[in-house]
Amino acid sequence: MDWLNLICRYWPHLAAGFDFLAALLASAHALLHKRDTRAATLWIGVIWLMPGFGPILYLVFGVNRIRRRAISLRLKKPSDRAIPQNLGEPQPSGVEHLKMLAHVVNRIAVFPLTAGNHVQPLVNGDEAFPAMLPAIESAKKTVSLSTYIFDNDPTGGQFAAALGRAVKRRVAVRVLIDSAGARYSWPSIIHELRRANVTVARFLPSVAPWRVMTLNLRNHRKLLAVDGQIAFTGGMNIRHGNVLGKRRGEATDEPNSRNQNMATTAHGDQPSPGYGATGARPTKNAVQDLQFRVEGPLVAQLQAAFANDWAFTTGEVLHGEAWFPEPKPTGRGVIARVITDGPDADFETLRLTLLAALTEAQTSVQILTPYFLPDPALITALNLAALRGVRVDIILPAKNNLPFVHWASRAMWWQVLERGCHIWLTLPPFDHSKLMIVDGHWVLLGSANWDTRSLRLNFELNVECYGREFAHEMAAVVGKKLHGAREVTQAEVDGRALPAKLRDAAARLFSPFL
Repeated sequence: MDWLNLICRYWPHLAAGFDFLAALLASAHALLHKRDTRAATLWIGVIWLMPGFGPILYLVFGVNRIRRRAISLRLKKPSDRAIPQNLGEPQPSGVEHLKMLAHVVNRIAVFPLTAGNHVQPLVNGDEAFPAMLPAIESAKKTVSLSTYIFDNDPTGGQFAAALGRAVKRRVAVRVLIDSAGARYSWPSIIHELRRANVTVARFLPSVAPWRVMTLNLRNHRKLLAVDGQIAFTGGMNIRHGNVLGKRRGEATDEPNSRNQNMATTAHGDQPSPGYGATGARPTKNAVQDLQFRVEGPLVAQLQAAFANDWAFTTGEVLHGEAWFPEPKPTGRGVIARVITDGPDADFETLRLTLLAALTEAQTSVQILTPYFLPDPALITALNLAALRGVRVDIILPAKNNLPFVHWASRAMWWQVLERGCHIWLTLPPFDHSKLMIVDGHWVLLGSANWDTRSLRLNFELNVECYGREFAHEMAAVVGKKLHGAREVTQAEVDGRALPAKLRDAAARLFSPFL
């Protein structure tokens, strides 16, 4: 047992040596794999300044790359796809420059542009849930549902009950919930779904030791597809806070917390026809958001995106006419495609799309996002657009549900204000909507935010749409949100008190992690 005595005698030296080796290996990995210099520098500081814990934190939260196995549904990305003539407009005048944007996205996106889609905006849970629940009730063959948060609350209970009834009708139901999002309420809705015999899976569960390096990766995608004919997508989670009620003026100004009920770390009755339009009092943690009802060939792309995530999570490959019926163009004028993004084969697809859109913009850019923490390249693209004479409006919530993110964002505002961009703060309740409109013709909608988490870590799903009529419809939605909004001035940002400036600047240092 001499070796045991030696270990007992020299364990401090062995521990120090092991910690040094772990820090060295973690630092080497950060240097080789972190594309963002700021993130690499910050992680190396954490690794060496927190002996023992630094390398562990980096292993859990810093290693964010994941390679998903390919399945038969995964498409290639040919660069020679056809771009629809005039991008849906009878006259090519004013949209020809957007063909270059379409060409760029052709080269990086999995799916091609499709014509004949109908995309209908649904504002808040008051409009979205009364459309989504009847769609589930009408399902005859298949239901696919993917969401980040699925709360065990009155709204979640209605969805769980509707899904359970679909199972009783022998509809094939598949529900995918992010592992972290499933823990936003307790007890988890997963127990209710399983009691209703709904086939449900958690995306990247982090309890197992071999999943530890995926703890920081989240499936932020939101989509519902019914019988392969109707789909819903956008940025809306399934939670009662999205139901504001008719008497919106009674909604509290208290922001909703993304970490609500996270002490555990992380949903009934048949829905009535008047759900969400009964004039009920809005919930305490009210959240504004946008969802979209989709018909046409775009539905097949949404279903394929779900099937890819489902196969990765469970190993089950969804195929056949029940899941993928022949697409039916609606005859409407929206040309669109799904853009998937994630820390795998789709890495930085959305970020490149945003940069390309800002580069091609000629007259106007409207950005609606709850979290605005752009990287230096996006800041430069925003500023260059403004300097070219493009009107750039960035619309943010006046009261954020994550104060720390709001502080970090405010520390960046001067960088775009000084070059002529405009920042607007909208009235409470907290607005979780995500939207981008370029030149009154191109619209990007979906789940992604303007922050590092969305553009580098999360699995996101967005839809790009070409069509002047739809873009004008979405501009009207943005216009309503701007009613009563306040524009931020450069003098206001510069005039913050010194303690506020220091707090905001300190929060900005952690923007790669937010």
